[in-house]
Amino acid sequence: MDLKEILKLVEELELENVKVEADEIFIDLKQQIYKIFQEYKIVKPTEKKVPEKKRKEKLPVEKKLLIYKPRKYEYRGYVEEVQIGATKSEGGSRDYVIKIGGQRTLYFFEGGIKNRPVVSIDVFDMPQPQFPKQLREVWQEYWNNPVVWAKKALEFGADLVTIHLVSTDPKIKDTSPQEAARTVENILQEIKAPIIVGGSGDPDKDPKVFEKVAEVASGERILIASASLDMDYKKVARVVKEYNHNVISWISMDINDQKMLNRLLLAEGVPRNCIVQDPTTAALGYGLEYTYSLIQRIKINALMANDKELQFPISCGVTNNWAAREAWMKEPKWGDKKFRGILWEITGAITVLSAGADLLMMLHPYSVKVIKEIILTLFDKKNGKKKIDYKKWLEV
Repeated sequence: MDLKEILKLVEELELENVKVEADEIFIDLKQQIYKIFQEYKIVKPTEKKVPEKKRKEKLPVEKKLLIYKPRKYEYRGYVEEVQIGATKSEGGSRDYVIKIGGQRTLYFFEGGIKNRPVVSIDVFDMPQPQFPKQLREVWQEYWNNPVVWAKKALEFGADLVTIHLVSTDPKIKDTSPQEAARTVENILQEIKAPIIVGGSGDPDKDPKVFEKVAEVASGERILIASASLDMDYKKVARVVKEYNHNVISWISMDINDQKMLNRLLLAEGVPRNCIVQDPTTAALGYGLEYTYSLIQRIKINALMANDKELQFPISCGVTNNWAAREAWMKEPKWGDKKFRGILWEITGAITVLSAGADLLMMLHPYSVKVIKEIILTLFDKKNGKKKIDYKKWLEV
């Protein structure tokens, strides 16, 4: 009798000291295991198959709408609200003022975003022949007169104007602080929008220029761009206090430097509601992701960790995207450069905007138009359209 016949006669077989020689052994325990599962009610008994004709039609399953409920965070901090410009009743001569910052939450749907981001167009106090062709075609008609340039910038949709006094650079024209201040004074007389005033970037010359500019613009609450760690920031802080202006605290992509400079400006007596921080905006393809990450860290630390040294609005020089060679270089494989630079600037602007930027400095009117459209739509201010329910975007 072979092993197969023996196994038919017994329920259990125990072998000791047995050596099995075989090429393959198949042990089928499926049925036995299934009976054990049935005995202990681990699985249901097998149902008999119902003939096709006797099967009942299945009723349609009712689909339920999944409602997205965003997580609600608890915020311990806030962002200071900074006012740029002053009306006649406030001691200035602007027709309107710009307010940035004032956030108490990170996201729109949480209801703590008080003021919408704003866009400034860059204006220079001298011609810029080094501009890419796309920019020259727009601005060269006006760049011999910064006053006309500033007016045109407002016509193109800018909320305010940034005047860069680049001619004061000792390596360019070395324009005197007094002459630079006259340029700002002329612009203030001809346009009634709030303004930002930048220097040439020379750490020795800029504080002297800002002193004269602050004096002629006394009471107008201009935004001075900017104080940095490698210049006499104490002198800049003093004129900001004395003439009631605002100042940009500019660093180069280091959150610890940003905290330090903010702390130093506060120590010099600059009011908290007069500081705007600028962590530096890299161009798309040249470190934009670092800028995005840094802005996020600043906002999260300000709002969630209640870090008082970072609780200020953020300015971004989106114009830097025009320095990327992909924005202007002739290369057929990269697409039509007529649009490439504009798209480069738009992409940079959307990136910092989504990270939490409050003030965007830009250059091309088409870029400004697109970004303004996005901002106004997000803040339900576009052509009086019906209020947007952001939750529905996620529920669709």
